[in-house]
Amino acid sequence: MRSSRLPRLVSAGALAALTLSACSGTPATEETAAAAAPTSVTVQDNHGTQTVELPATSVVATDNSTFETLDSWGVELSAAAVALMPETISYTQDPSIVDLGNHREPDLEAVVAADPDLIVNGGRFAQYREDLAELAPDATIVEVDPRDGQPLDAELKRGTTVMGELFGHQAEAEALNDALDASIARVKAAYDPGTTVMGLIVSGGEIGYVAPSHGRTIGPMFDVLGLTPALQVPEGSDDHQGDDISVEAIAASNPGLIIVMDRDAAVSAQEAGYTPAAQVIEGSQALRGVRAVQDGNVLHLPADTYTNEGIQTYTEFFDTLADRLEQA
Repeated sequence: MRSSRLPRLVSAGALAALTLSACSGTPATEETAAAAAPTSVTVQDNHGTQTVELPATSVVATDNSTFETLDSWGVELSAAAVALMPETISYTQDPSIVDLGNHREPDLEAVVAADPDLIVNGGRFAQYREDLAELAPDATIVEVDPRDGQPLDAELKRGTTVMGELFGHQAEAEALNDALDASIARVKAAYDPGTTVMGLIVSGGEIGYVAPSHGRTIGPMFDVLGLTPALQVPEGSDDHQGDDISVEAIAASNPGLIIVMDRDAAVSAQEAGYTPAAQVIEGSQALRGVRAVQDGNVLHLPADTYTNEGIQTYTEFFDTLADRLEQA
């Protein structure tokens, strides 16, 4: 390992000269860096071209697909949809952030006090874009949540890249994108198309069917990973509780692999009467004879997935799925 010490032959005078030279060069270096720093950045979001003045001094965030990324980069928020965040996001422990509430009963007027110059909006709050624009007319609104009809992996990477450009974390954004690509590649290499897959959402103790491609969260995975559906139902929806297909029909499709999202784990795990998805599925008489259940191939998404649908969540689950497939 290279030593950080100066060679002993350097004289005291020479060392002093080196020190003075380094000190005298610091202000110039800082001034050069400051002059080179961009004063604005132009990005493409869900609505077109957006120009953001840099650095953003007051940032508001409402899009849950970006929460973990912004949190991990240490981006300070003046206001956010804190009520929509899972406890795994550290912003929930920061009392200085003005809480705009959740999308069902938002306190949009609270954004006025934050006086934002940048609002990262989208997801459940996409419907309030015009309202936010009226309340914060000096703010640039950027929306990069995954768009319907577009490949999920490409959309996640697009949003991450834009966030990297807005907050000066381009290298970290690239690393997140590379990790997602690597996790997808692992699944594709290990997955046997002969293994049929079923997506389920458990909410309120009820089991809902997730339509391939269209269903909430799990649906797009079929296309991204090349999974073979165990059951195709016409007019499947993206309902947050899954589609109302009988458990008997789900069992009859006899999937070799079941992917489950526990909706309540993210929103009501602390409430009385909450039953984990694993217990609901294990307790289902109809599902006991299903191959995936018998073989132990029932995989659950991270507990906070329903409210934390960022690139990290998908990467984590894809790696978990790859681990299971590689062991088969």
